Amino acid sequence: MSATFGTELSREVVAPRGPWSAILKKGQVLSIVDLDGNQAVDFLAYDAHDTARAYSAQATLQGQDSVYLSTGSLLRTNEYEPLLTIIANDVDRQDTLGGACSKESNTLRYGYHTYSQHACADNFLAELSKYGMGKRDQVSNVNWFMNVPVDPDGALGIVDGMSAAGLTVSLRAERDTLVVVSNCPQINNPCNGFNPSRAEMIIFSGDAG
Repeated sequence: MSATFGTELSREVVAPRGPWSAILKKGQVLSIVDLDGNQAVDFLAYDAHDTARAYSAQATLQGQDSVYLSTGSLLRTNEYEPLLTIIANDVDRQDTLGGACSKESNTLRYGYHTYSQHACADNFLAELSKYGMGKRDQVSNVNWFMNVPVDPDGALGIVDGMSAAGLTVSLRAERDTLVVVSNCPQINNPCNGFNPSRAEMIIFSGDAG
């Protein structure tokens, strides 16, 4: 069960394969809950007042000594500015490298017969369009609950998730932040246990309450 960070402002269940977005005010906390277990949740973030200042994996990793995110990690913009801080985390490590699935990547990895399958890129574009944004605005993403080990030779794998039903990651907004979620639809690798399931988004007042 997720912790409480002030007054609960909203709670929404994101259907399997579905998108979601919201604008967090500075100090508010977003808790992302893996409701059913072993579900990857892809995630983008932008300065709500200047979306050109977007989450940057490069700047974020430069500011810490690990390619993974954990409690205390600070998600930074491409200008090295703070966007979000992980203030609670039930999973040892959160992925920054695996990227988001798309029709093109599915075709390359799994065969042309997968081209018609819904993908995270489709979810992101659907949500970004609500804010007047498009494909050029889609940046690198975080994959909450997804297990992407890095081998000694630098190769990446996508293996069974490290999450379980009810596990949660909570982020505090360090500025007004647009957050965009794709509840990953991938069925061709084990990131969702080959069975996409639900996620829950809870917004708390946090320091803003």
